[in-house]
Amino acid sequence: MAETEILLESGTNEMEIMEFTIYGESYGINVAKVREIMMSDTIKPIPHSHSCVEGIFKPRDIVLTVVDLPKYLTDKPTERQEKDLFIVTNFNKLNIAFRVQFVVGIQRISWKNIQKPDKTLSHGKEGIATGIAQCNGQLITILDFEKIVTEIAPETGIQMTEIEALGNRPAKDHTIVFAEDSVLLATMVSQSLKKAGYTKLKQFNNGREAWDYLSSIRNHENLSSKVSAIITDIEMPEMDGHRLTKLVKEDPVLKDIPLVIFSSLINSEMEVKGKTLGADAQLSKPEIGHLVSVLDHLLGEEGTH
Repeated sequence: MAETEILLESGTNEMEIMEFTIYGESYGINVAKVREIMMSDTIKPIPHSHSCVEGIFKPRDIVLTVVDLPKYLTDKPTERQEKDLFIVTNFNKLNIAFRVQFVVGIQRISWKNIQKPDKTLSHGKEGIATGIAQCNGQLITILDFEKIVTEIAPETGIQMTEIEALGNRPAKDHTIVFAEDSVLLATMVSQSLKKAGYTKLKQFNNGREAWDYLSSIRNHENLSSKVSAIITDIEMPEMDGHRLTKLVKEDPVLKDIPLVIFSSLINSEMEVKGKTLGADAQLSKPEIGHLVSVLDHLLGEEGTH
């Protein structure tokens, strides 16, 4: 599943989503996060776990945590059926199975056709939908699986303790362009970078906004004062991080700017794709301490703190 055709292409600004249903509603997940689909199975409960964690099971060589997605989405006890399925995922270096009721199939779509949902779809402080896609006349809600997992298990998210362990660091004279569509993650990364001394941040909600900014300053007489390095997520509406990377690295003026892909999708297959596109570094969320050390290296700040 991880080696689908879309992963072999470079910077097309397309994605493949796996459409599934829960109580008749259509949802989607990026195929790049999916390892396999399995029939639901007997689960071993975990005492004192989150109410949306069913427990664990070991289908083969790996222990999987099972999340009751219908319960998470509805706050109601799940009516479990024999035909329920587990979508087995891998992101942020975690292997997690999500219970769903029916898998419809895979749809290819351009990020340009994925809209950011408005705040009326919120679930808590920030919505759990990363985007709304329209396929064959059907609206599909693409869920923010990283946010779901972080809400259930906060210890799997970005940890400020990694930054605090770096000690006191002086402010750096570098401007960082940062593209991330998740408000929650953008805030956490921004706070972490500023605490680590990278106080000059230009934040953008997606690759398109970041590219528009880069295009507007590419002929500036002092380009390095406008952008010293770029950090980008991969999954973003309008323009994804791979497309942004391709545009930057093919531009004769911008190509030498250090670019770091910081995404939950980083695995061996994605690393090949990012390297092909010219990314200078690729890191998996939530390794915020590692991100700072990579920035230090790329910007010549090693040994200065």
